[in-house]
Amino acid sequence: MKSKNIVQTSNAPEAIGPYSQAVINDNIVYCSGQIAMDPKNGKLIEGGIEDQIKQVMNNLEAILLEAGAGFDKVIKCSIFLDDMDHFDTVNEVYANYFIVNPPARETMAVKSLPRNAMVEISCIAYL
Repeated sequence: MKSKNIVQTSNAPEAIGPYSQAVINDNIVYCSGQIAMDPKNGKLIEGGIEDQIKQVMNNLEAILLEAGAGFDKVIKCSIFLDDMDHFDTVNEVYANYFIVNPPARETMAVKSLPRNAMVEISCIAYL
């Protein structure tokens, strides 16, 4: 059986439930969904959807770097929005992180997100 390695960094928010920031198995990094929490104080940042998506991406980047990957190694993202009206803004900001060869992705609207966040993103990357 292959082992799993837990990824933990203080540069991203601590998990707010019984899960890990990320798990590595067989050279694949599975990053848990991130919301726009400030890793220093564990609180949701203030601001609109643009501010939140930037914080989410910063959190994911910190986890990916701790795992030994980066956005260039991401093969799949899942985006959850509290309102599909944010779709265009999210795309504009998200595109800055995946300039060349963006990963596969789905985006869906959900009824609500933890801590009343506007956006949550998880991703899968390779090492």
